[in-house]
Amino acid sequence: MKQTGTFISLPAVLSGDDKTRNDDNGDDTSVITRTRTRAKKPSLYRVLLMNDDYTPMEFVVHVLQRFFNKNDAEAHRIMLHVHHQGVGECGVFTYEVAETKVTQVMDFARKHQHPLQCVMEKN
Repeated sequence: MKQTGTFISLPAVLSGDDKTRNDDNGDDTSVITRTRTRAKKPSLYRVLLMNDDYTPMEFVVHVLQRFFNKNDAEAHRIMLHVHHQGVGECGVFTYEVAETKVTQVMDFARKHQHPLQCVMEKN
């Protein structure tokens, strides 16, 4: 066997229409390569709500249900966590989805004149 770079030249065992080539010395050889492509998993981002003294709890529950598809019990649990701990996680998403959700929540809060803050951080 003759090794050249990352390719290995092997004696040809292919027949007929298979890919073979003749070297200058007359030997039939074939170069066998295998390419593996692996998709890199996208980075994930946590979307967080921040507590404030002015946004009503019912509004936070509504935001969690509308933008994060939380049921009533889960939305209340997260809202209370935000209220008591100062911050709470709404979900984990790819960058584009997290960015969109943060923008939607912030725009919705401003439209309803609430100072609710929503941010994203790398997971």
